[in-house]
Amino acid sequence: MSTRADDLIDRRRLRRKVTFWRAATFLFIAFALLATARWLFGDALSFTSSHIAQVRVEGTILEDEELLDLLESVRESSAVKGVILTVDTPGGTTAGGEAIFEAVRRLAEEKPVVAQVGTLAASAGYMVASAADYIVARQTSIVGSIGVIVQYPQITGLLDKIGVKVEEVKSAPLKSEPSPFNPTTQEEREMLMAMVRDSYNWFVDLIADRRALPRDEVLALADGSIFTGRQALQLKLVDALGGVREAKDWLVEQGVSAELEIVEWKPRNADGSLFLPGFAAQWTARLLGLPSGDIWDQLAGKRIFLDGLLSLWQPERMALPD
Repeated sequence: MSTRADDLIDRRRLRRKVTFWRAATFLFIAFALLATARWLFGDALSFTSSHIAQVRVEGTILEDEELLDLLESVRESSAVKGVILTVDTPGGTTAGGEAIFEAVRRLAEEKPVVAQVGTLAASAGYMVASAADYIVARQTSIVGSIGVIVQYPQITGLLDKIGVKVEEVKSAPLKSEPSPFNPTTQEEREMLMAMVRDSYNWFVDLIADRRALPRDEVLALADGSIFTGRQALQLKLVDALGGVREAKDWLVEQGVSAELEIVEWKPRNADGSLFLPGFAAQWTARLLGLPSGDIWDQLAGKRIFLDGLLSLWQPERMALPD
């Protein structure tokens, strides 16, 4: 009898163990599925309820299709009741700034948009900020640098030193000019200056319109000067001093509920790359001592190559990564 009792006790113990491990396995699988869903879909659940969207415009401005698509998605989302555009950029290509400016204006036609300037909103960065209906900057933010520039290298001296001569046959004197392989002529400089003046006048008119300032007043400011947030407020280049809290306060004044959460919207691959998912890309970037983001762009020095007219103030290390 004792043997049968012992067997019964052992079977009960085994059954409890099996039940425990089955439950543990179920919980582990459920957790893994939830983690995988979060990795694949991000904070999608947060995006279905009413909220304030935060979109960041950072780094050197290019014609960023992912950012443009993101702004369009924000515009189309019925859950987004207001938008905080966080700007921290020295500028970039004029065409890139124009594209983002137009996307923000389309967004602002349907939802209230406030720009919140971080460290820097200069040149094309300020152009983007001016697309918002209201601009908030820190007291010590850097704002301004309204203007346009064309830069090109001149390496004729280097070629002479190493004994290299470049010859060319072209259809007209101004074709493919300016060139780094020969000194710039007066005719070439006049061509470039005409381009710069045209884009500059467009930029000045844009700021005069968006900031409701007389054109002469904007021209006085558009000499490339930069200003602190405090100075910019006095010059009417920004509307208030502060950060995200003050930006949200303005949205509340426009009728957005103060109870709404601020949810950051990011491009689909913002924290990853073509080959690495988000967390792996961030870990790899940290291991290599690179900024987070697409490590391939960092390794390739993508930001070195800025073609066309530039609206740029003091680019962040326009050279190969250290």
